[in-house]
Amino acid sequence: MKKQAQSSHCFVCGVENPSGLKMKFYDVAPGVVETTHIVSADYQGYPGVVHGGIIASMMDEVMGRVFMGTDDPRFMVTAELKIRYRKPVPILQKLTLRGEAVNDNGRVARATGTIHGPDGALLVEGEIVVANIPERLVPPMDHQTLGWKVYPDQEEVG
Repeated sequence: MKKQAQSSHCFVCGVENPSGLKMKFYDVAPGVVETTHIVSADYQGYPGVVHGGIIASMMDEVMGRVFMGTDDPRFMVTAELKIRYRKPVPILQKLTLRGEAVNDNGRVARATGTIHGPDGALLVEGEIVVANIPERLVPPMDHQTLGWKVYPDQEEVG
């Protein structure tokens, strides 16, 4: 398992975003990304249930990251996102998210994803189509300066 980079201010993975989820993602196999996460009560819709928009954000991130890689990140934008809410997603419980690549033509790619509850039940399924950001729209960036790097997990901090 190899930890992917995080951003400093991204809503889903930003380590310095006070309103963000601060999620961490790991490459577990080529084209497969996983994470576990406990969603706080700050992100609930109905009492005890994660808001659907937060679920969509988490799914967008885990599925899009299957094409990102760890060493020379490939940044893409979401062209299409489909979410199937199978069961309510609980707050304050350990969730397992998984994204898997389906195909990639080098410019446009497709992936699937899932969220499972603490008992292993399938809660959410999704599909995503992502496209490369055209180089002409993105200036050359120093990822480290932008806060894009692998931040150590708490248990790694000595």
